[in-house]
Amino acid sequence: FLASKAQRRNTSKWSFPSISKTSTMKFNSAAALLAVGSLANTYGFTPSSSVSSFTSHRQSLARPSARLPTHIQHTSRSATTLSMSTFKVGIVGATGAVGKEIVGCLEKRDFPVDSLRIFGSERSAGKEVDTKFGKVKVELFSEDAARECDVVFLAVDGDFSLAHAENICAGDDGAVVIDNSSAFRYKEGIPLVVPEINAETTKGKKLIANPNCTTAIGLMAVWPLHKLFGLSKMVMSTYQAASGAGQPGMDELMEGTRSVLNGERDVAENKVFAHPLPFNVIPHIDKFQDNGYTKEEMKVTWETRKICGLADDFPVSCTAVRIPTARAHSESIVALFDTPVDIVAARKALEEAPGVKLVDDIENLKYPMPLTATGQYDVEVGRLRRNIAFDNALEFFVCGDQLLRGAALNAVLVAEAMVKNGSLKAKKAT
Repeated sequence: FLASKAQRRNTSKWSFPSISKTSTMKFNSAAALLAVGSLANTYGFTPSSSVSSFTSHRQSLARPSARLPTHIQHTSRSATTLSMSTFKVGIVGATGAVGKEIVGCLEKRDFPVDSLRIFGSERSAGKEVDTKFGKVKVELFSEDAARECDVVFLAVDGDFSLAHAENICAGDDGAVVIDNSSAFRYKEGIPLVVPEINAETTKGKKLIANPNCTTAIGLMAVWPLHKLFGLSKMVMSTYQAASGAGQPGMDELMEGTRSVLNGERDVAENKVFAHPLPFNVIPHIDKFQDNGYTKEEMKVTWETRKICGLADDFPVSCTAVRIPTARAHSESIVALFDTPVDIVAARKALEEAPGVKLVDDIENLKYPMPLTATGQYDVEVGRLRRNIAFDNALEFFVCGDQLLRGAALNAVLVAEAMVKNGSLKAKKAT
């Protein structure tokens, strides 16, 4: 952090507020049908397929510059040099969308896996999963079995994590737990981590919280600029894909779109979302709070403060909107700074930032889009410009794959960072 930010840093405590038919739509049916077909071809799914079955076109990430953290290596083979040790890895929820992507990240990045164990419910126990590490039979979850691992990734809901995470990691013989739910994000003493920003907070810890996908994607772009100019305020608007609501949300979008295009309905049915999502946008994600924001919007505020080590009252505002796209979230960000901004320096910082891909060539119509960000490890950043409404402000657009950068990839990068700093160690054979 810049020295001038000291007065705003307050990491000793965290204060969070208490969580407390439309008209007929006119459109060109032929063009809309073509768009749906294009989605299916591009992303490699059918309406009945799982979110994680999208065709993934992952690419190696840009190499970090020498002045950026060395514990984050954004190449597909970065983990091979992490340690001479190999690790017993467990995944709870590996058959779900995020869990499948965790397996893919472990494979793609050559994480040093000695053995992979997959835990599930009675319904999934006994099934076999094909992985780079061989066929893995899904085991019925138990805390004792999970504790036998060196590291356990939890890709389950918050209630499950609250019930089991601390027991899995308890004691010297417990496993390191990296939790993808919201269960521990705001709990004092438990790090909330985006490794490129605050990997050092994992040192000596056994339980790590993964941030909300929207926050993780946005901060990848904001952090390099904060280090350069000193962030003073931030306003974010998010445009979040249907898959952010899981497989039911995806199914509702696809089935609803087809029902309208087929002439079965003028307006699609809605059960998952507050209103029909096809041919619509919905400025409402999660529950409304007493202050008029939704919980999803407040997550961005709370988590930005904690991850970046900012004060409890640091000004961050967000509006979260659900849009009828398949995968990858988009964000429009206005960032205000303490010092005058320089576009050339800002571009250089983003170009050198690990995990960030600057896509900003307006002459050739190159800018971030869900279409190009889907399946990528990098967060795309573009439309970078001085904001003309505020002094010392930049405005830019960000797209990132919420199942990767916002969940699975972030979790695996956390594990890699913990190997590097000695917090994740292979247990001695007994």
